[in-house]
Amino acid sequence: MKRTVRSAALIISAVAVSLGAAACGGPPDKDSGSDTKASSATSAKDLGGMDALVKAAKKEGQLNVIALPPTWANYGKIIDAFEDKYDIKINSAQPDAASQDEINAANTLKGTKRAPDVFDLGQSVALANTSMFAPYKVATFDSIPEEFKDPDGTWVNDYGGFMSIGFDTTKVPEVTGIDDLLGSEFKGKVALNGDPTQAGAAFSGVVMASIANGGSADDIAPGVSYFEKLKKAGNFLPVDPTPATIESGQTPVVIDWDYTNAAETAKLPSWKVVVPEGAAVGGYYYQAINKDAPHPAAARLWQEFLYSDEGQNLYLGGGARPVRADAMKADGTLDEALYAKLPEVQGDPVLLTEEQTKTAADYLSKNWSKVAG
Repeated sequence: MKRTVRSAALIISAVAVSLGAAACGGPPDKDSGSDTKASSATSAKDLGGMDALVKAAKKEGQLNVIALPPTWANYGKIIDAFEDKYDIKINSAQPDAASQDEINAANTLKGTKRAPDVFDLGQSVALANTSMFAPYKVATFDSIPEEFKDPDGTWVNDYGGFMSIGFDTTKVPEVTGIDDLLGSEFKGKVALNGDPTQAGAAFSGVVMASIANGGSADDIAPGVSYFEKLKKAGNFLPVDPTPATIESGQTPVVIDWDYTNAAETAKLPSWKVVVPEGAAVGGYYYQAINKDAPHPAAARLWQEFLYSDEGQNLYLGGGARPVRADAMKADGTLDEALYAKLPEVQGDPVLLTEEQTKTAADYLSKNWSKVAG
């Protein structure tokens, strides 16, 4: 499934936490020169306003996205809503890919009509590849907190959540903390969502294990040690979880973002989600435009949609915490009923800075082989 998440002010108040290689994209339109103009646009104003942006995007007619599972942060409904609203076909490639796969696809397919137009990336991968992004400021840019965006709009956080443990109560005992998973009842049953050197969800899962075992945002070594113990106990299951593996019982315990785990509860009533007390690791994903996007106007319109009130509430409908939640709450546009359904989080969240994330990623690149090898 999916992937590191940028983290910063996820709290609305002291109590409430606010937290692919595309299929067959159409060729860019070059007859009128709109392609070149859209490729360099840093806001809708550069194209003559929103109406002009919509017109240019409709002329392109397609948008290539990658690594967006339909059940991840409600992307299935988000894609449908965008297509219906603008009559633009979305080519969704490699829905279960990781962040690094997005970058690899963009490099491999550069210069072709099949390259991804936009990225949805974990923090470590995003920050390592900013030279591939095109700066763009959406209409709602000013309502996005400063800590969640590059000043020029080169990247902007879109949605976030907390690391959690999802488990099938018919297959394993009740789970309250991560150390419970070391018990004999969990042999061959604990899956991590991806490879932490490439996937953001897995990366943050290691951070959560570290915090729960005496580590910190500056020291994730205890997290790697924890997974070594989990493997030695025979409990670590080296299978990337998907809705199918969860519903079939193949992966009865999954360490993943709360919104992804929570999405399974609707389909599997015995599936329960817990954010371990004292080890709440939160963060956001990064949204960016590929500077070599084959559909540059559609890519920019996609950003406008994601950061509109409609797009942000659609993220919320998938259990993810929209980056504009505070501003929307203040102006009455946040869907309060959906917000009230978010999983409960106890204690102060651990939020890695960019530097801490880079340090942790470097440590993982050198030491995760102890677990994976």
